[in-house]
Amino acid sequence: MGNAAVTLSDVWAVGNNVAGLSQLTRPEVGVYAENRFLISSLNTVGLAVASPLGRLTGEEPRYGVVGLELQRFGDKLYNEQRVGLGYAYRTGVMSVGVRADVLQVAIEGLGSRRAVAASVGAQAELIPRKLVFGAYLYNLNQAHLAEYEDERVPTVLKAGLSYRPTEKVMLNAEVEKDVDHAADFRAGIEYQALEALALRVGVLGVSEQVTGGAGFHAGRFRIDYAGAWHSSLGLSQHISAGFRLEAK
Repeated sequence: MGNAAVTLSDVWAVGNNVAGLSQLTRPEVGVYAENRFLISSLNTVGLAVASPLGRLTGEEPRYGVVGLELQRFGDKLYNEQRVGLGYAYRTGVMSVGVRADVLQVAIEGLGSRRAVAASVGAQAELIPRKLVFGAYLYNLNQAHLAEYEDERVPTVLKAGLSYRPTEKVMLNAEVEKDVDHAADFRAGIEYQALEALALRVGVLGVSEQVTGGAGFHAGRFRIDYAGAWHSSLGLSQHISAGFRLEAK
């Protein structure tokens, strides 16, 4: 869906918009892998885990939801590693979340640097089961990474809408703005072709990519695949698998 995910509520919300964790009612775990442009040094792998705290009050966790994400990008020469811990709480139609990341960037022969980044997110159900607004500010403290040219971790703001005209169709659109770069526009459509199968297409504006993918759901398991095509750089691929545990 063009990576337009700031309004979504699943275990991957721990990375997309931590506020989205708040609607989880069961513990969930997921793993994912990504390769960009068929270049092995541009691989990313990750693990996400989320769990409600306390018993459900109605359809919502009494004490909110906590999530953890582990991620690694790169190879031996250059790599980035991230450990993120998030928490989200929902009240009425509003969800809010906070996240803290410990980041490490390593270059062979030059050593490594670490930084701590804080992020906040929010979601609001503007029309019940129809229209959702989401916003996420990553690295609001502008974490400092190196003295050379005052290098800092990018600060990124995302905001978007998700609209469901029918039970089977979801339209997502969002804008992402890095404080040091032009804004990027993303949009996508999901169609629930079968109860167990969802089909997706999307676009990414600035990076000029089109995406397509599918999600398979069977019981407590789900697998999602997406491919993105850039006219000059070629194919990128993403795959994830998730599992929902039973409530305690």
